[in-house]
Amino acid sequence: MTNNDIFKKLRVAHKLRDDDIVKILELVDFRITKSELNAMFRREDHPNYMECGDQVLRNFLNALIIHLRGPMPKPQKKKP
Repeated sequence: MTNNDIFKKLRVAHKLRDDDIVKILELVDFRITKSELNAMFRREDHPNYMECGDQVLRNFLNALIIHLRGPMPKPQKKKP
């Protein structure tokens, strides 16, 4: 299974549109265009197909966690 397959399955499972994915990736300051996303979701034999790199998938997974759960809470200082 390729990164593109994983990305596609997550997109379908969470019912995400291109706009949603762009906004989710912005949560971790990762910029991507809709045309780049479309290229990743194309079939491998399509001339505009683009491989989803590890960095894109890693940032999407981190951003998806923030999107679903919210940002990680800051640790509280213990009172003496």
